[in-house]
Amino acid sequence: MTSRRRQRSPATIGAAGFTLIEMLVVVAIMAVSLVLIVGYKPPWSQGFDIETTAAELAGELRLVRSEAIAENRAVALQIDLAHHLYRAGTAPPRPLPAGLAIQLLTIAGEQQGKRSGDIRFNPDGSSTGGRIVLAYGPRRVAVGVDWLTGRVSVAGVR
Repeated sequence: MTSRRRQRSPATIGAAGFTLIEMLVVVAIMAVSLVLIVGYKPPWSQGFDIETTAAELAGELRLVRSEAIAENRAVALQIDLAHHLYRAGTAPPRPLPAGLAIQLLTIAGEQQGKRSGDIRFNPDGSSTGGRIVLAYGPRRVAVGVDWLTGRVSVAGVR
């Protein structure tokens, strides 16, 4: 049995594969495309920012309520409207999105001036109650806390 080798013509000897220049051009095109895609922020993303922030605040309020019940002591969620920050219990302050307008409605005893206040949960699960309203343009979302039960709810506001 004899094996036959395929012979290449002189025209096809250098044609297999890609040159370094071709590879660099492809990598450059991919890099430019990636920069354009990553840098793109659709105009409707602020609506998702409001909903995401509302869900995050609601989750933190529920966590603070659970902490108050578990540790048998009063625990508060502090909102600093002047600096767009909030703090859940003894955790470090966390920022709120700068583009959102924020309003806090709570009882007078939990307000520290016009630009800061708390929503406090008691060891029995009840709270001081309150509402945090987030707004961006015409969109508004409210995170409410029932004073008697401590129940946290999120609702769109018209």
